[in-house]
Amino acid sequence: MQRLTDVFVKDPISNTGKLLGILTEQLQALEETQNRVRSWRDIDQAQGATLDRIGTNVAQARGVATDEVYRILIKSKIARNLSTGDINTIIRVLSTALACPPSDIEIRELWNDPINPEPAAISVIRLPIRFVNAAGMSPSQFGRIVQRTVAAGVHVGAIELTGTFQFAGGTETEISPTAGFSNDSGLIGGYFGAVYSPGDDADLPI
Repeated sequence: MQRLTDVFVKDPISNTGKLLGILTEQLQALEETQNRVRSWRDIDQAQGATLDRIGTNVAQARGVATDEVYRILIKSKIARNLSTGDINTIIRVLSTALACPPSDIEIRELWNDPINPEPAAISVIRLPIRFVNAAGMSPSQFGRIVQRTVAAGVHVGAIELTGTFQFAGGTETEISPTAGFSNDSGLIGGYFGAVYSPGDDADLPI
């Protein structure tokens, strides 16, 4: 309106103002659609059929996975396609899939295990279970991703999903907001960990 010459009435309720208002609404709707298309190219923002197309591009089927779990499968598939199978790469794949810091994941080779040595095998000995829970996956479903990430012929042993709960050991752990017992509303306190073992979970095309 400001760019029009003074021969035009620049009041928003004038005929000229109403005409420009109609055009503005159309352009804003077009801009919103373009922004949505641009944002949905991002795996973390894509939904539904758009996410399916991203999965198709990397040959990752959805199966029964929700959008949240499907994003994990797509990310892990992309990372696995680029994986060389070494421990550092496996850690990078898992941290990418679960959006957790690589430093929170620890993997150990089992060929030199002092109790039960096993050739061509690894064990995930540290990974916070909260990242798996946040992804909406069960431990066994996540275990299948780990098995598909390692090199062919390498066996994945136990996967220890660590929690934060602790009993008192000379400190006031029982009342710790992050490691102690929960309050009645469950807003504070630690949480238990888990150890992966195969189960009857919903099948995912991993």
